[in-house]
Amino acid sequence: MKSIKFDIITIFPEIFNAYFKMGILKRAIQKKLIEINIYNLRDFTEDKHRTVDDYPYGGGAGMVMKPEPFFLAIDAICPDKSKRRVIMLSPAGKIFNQEIAEEISVEDKRLIFLCGRYEEIDERVRIALADDEISIGDYILTGGELAALVIIDAVARLFPEVLGDARSVKEDSFTSGILDYPHYTRPPVFRDISVPKVLLSGNHREIWLWRRKEALRRTLERRPDLLEKIRLNEDDKRLVNELRRELK
Repeated sequence: MKSIKFDIITIFPEIFNAYFKMGILKRAIQKKLIEINIYNLRDFTEDKHRTVDDYPYGGGAGMVMKPEPFFLAIDAICPDKSKRRVIMLSPAGKIFNQEIAEEISVEDKRLIFLCGRYEEIDERVRIALADDEISIGDYILTGGELAALVIIDAVARLFPEVLGDARSVKEDSFTSGILDYPHYTRPPVFRDISVPKVLLSGNHREIWLWRRKEALRRTLERRPDLLEKIRLNEDDKRLVNELRRELK
C-alpha cells in the first residue's frame, strides 16, 4: 500500500495539532497512508534567543526570515536531495489545483513544506533549497501553515482507503475537470424546497444524466473557464449547447 511522508517546518507547530487528530487526516495517519512530522524552526537556531528573523538589507517594512535555520532543518530532516522535494509556500508560487494535488499524491520523495512568516523568507532559501513554490490563491495570509494544511488535506483524500468509498474520489469537483453536481439527502421536502424528482425515481441512467447536466450547468454558470480546459465528449457538448440555450 502506497504511503507518502510530509515534513512541515514552521515556527508555530501548535497550529497543526488539532487538525491532524480528526477527520480524514486522522484516518490517513492511522492507516499509515500518510506520515506527518512537524518541526519547530526555532529548534534549528544557534543563538540563545532562538532567533528566526532579522531586518531586511536595503531597509523597508517588516522582518525577513533568516536562511540558516532552514538550511540546518533540511540538513537534519533529509540531507539527500534525491530523496526530498522541498516546497516553499509563497504567494509567488504556482496556483495549487487538483492536478497538482494528484501529481503530489504519487510522489515517492519526502515532501518538505517551508511555512514562511513575516515579510518573506530569505531569497537564498528559495535559490538553494526550494524545488517548488506553491500558492493556494491570490491573497495574502499571515503564514504558510494554512496553505500546508490545504495541500495535505487535498492530497490525503485522493487515497480511496481514506474516504472509505473509491467513488467519492472520482466524483469530487475538479477531478473530472468540472464542478460537482448538487447533492441532496433526507427529507424529500424541507421548507417547501423539494428534492428533484429524478433523484427519487430509482432510474440510474436518468439520475446519471441529470447529475452530469447539473455539473455542467454549475460549471458553465460559475467557472466557464474550466470548460475551455477539458475535452468534452459529444454528449457533453450537446448538454452544454442545451444549457446555453436555457441560460439565454
